[in-house]
Amino acid sequence: MKHRAFQLFLIATIAAPTFAADTWPSFQNGGNTASETRATVSLGEIQWQTELTGYGQSSPVVWNGNVYITTVEGDNKDKCHVTAYQLSNGEQLWQHTIANATPAESSNYISKAAPTPVADLHGVVAFFEGGNVVALTLDGSVRWERNFVTDYGDVKARHGLSSSLEQDNDSVFVWVERSEDPYIVSLNKQSGETEWKSKGLGATAWSSPRLVPVDGGQHLVLSAIGKLAGLDPASGEQLWAFDGISGNSTPTPMPLGNGRFLIGATVGRGESGGGRAAESNGVVQISKGEDGNWKADYAWKAKRATSSFGSPIVHNGVALFVNREGVLYGLNAETGSELFAKRLQGSMWATPIGMGEQVLFCQKDGKVDTLSNIASSQTLTTWNELPKPPEPDAPAEGEGRDGPVLYAAVISDDRVLLRRGDRLFSVALKTIAVR
Repeated sequence: MKHRAFQLFLIATIAAPTFAADTWPSFQNGGNTASETRATVSLGEIQWQTELTGYGQSSPVVWNGNVYITTVEGDNKDKCHVTAYQLSNGEQLWQHTIANATPAESSNYISKAAPTPVADLHGVVAFFEGGNVVALTLDGSVRWERNFVTDYGDVKARHGLSSSLEQDNDSVFVWVERSEDPYIVSLNKQSGETEWKSKGLGATAWSSPRLVPVDGGQHLVLSAIGKLAGLDPASGEQLWAFDGISGNSTPTPMPLGNGRFLIGATVGRGESGGGRAAESNGVVQISKGEDGNWKADYAWKAKRATSSFGSPIVHNGVALFVNREGVLYGLNAETGSELFAKRLQGSMWATPIGMGEQVLFCQKDGKVDTLSNIASSQTLTTWNELPKPPEPDAPAEGEGRDGPVLYAAVISDDRVLLRRGDRLFSVALKTIAVR
């Protein structure tokens, strides 16, 4: 009982945000990576699968019974596609294609449709790393288009751009952390007009901007290697900056409430979860000083836990980090003390998803590990039903030495959508028990 009471205290003070059961409108659902379900579930059969036009690394988004996904196609990523599918059966509803504003050789060393779009009741907005931004209605008609190459100059970045879009009710935020003169802009979602444009961080970043709730409003938080910054989402003014961090090029900040967010980092290739790399993984607190100015600093730092491409999450009071080798670390989300370490089936690029007392970990090779009884890390089961991808030297749009990668997983109602570079799968969630 004492342990259960402590867990309930953590849930109350560091509650994992939740999403509506049938929507997932943005990358990592805006940091809301826990479902509202009180059921214990398992992954069941593949309900449907569809081959995608070209290749992509973005996450699917879900709105009003439809799934929206982006891909690029061609030897030089010449074509950019936004495609809508019916959630219930995978039927393609429409596809909108635009010419890439910055064609570049399609290789394993540069991003391919990595930014995730956003959706709302008016439609979907998509951004492609070549500099194209397009807003479409829910039925695929063009609302407005922007070409950032024409507006703001060439888009050149190390390994391409991958920052997904962030949104609030009225605006969509587009981060172009290019090699020279990086910037972030706020666009009016209805007209596409620029509301403000501010300087980027001037550092390598494949993470995404994230709105983090603070006392009296929100800050738009950016994370690039060696730097964090918070902007006023209404004006673009930089409110604070923090440089006491390293290795934070890829994981996206995950809001925890009350000005806190979880940050992940990894330093160097072949790291094993130890050393100074872990000191950049932890919880950052945004607060206002006695002088009235905003500031940010660590509430706690990890001792061993590090991240890889996927962002860490907090679920049921436990902070969860997965390192390059697929080792999962569970930390007390209030104090940072280590609760457990457990090896998963493999490494992962997708962000974990919490469901009741469970968490899904989707490995890049298609296996899905489910950790149950998260506070005690008692049960780990593996689902391995995805068909094998094509041999890496077979398809023109193949990714990496091991073939197409599983990049993202999202939940909508009673299904999990798994996005591989070349294919989209819908997998049933089976209820085992209800609490």
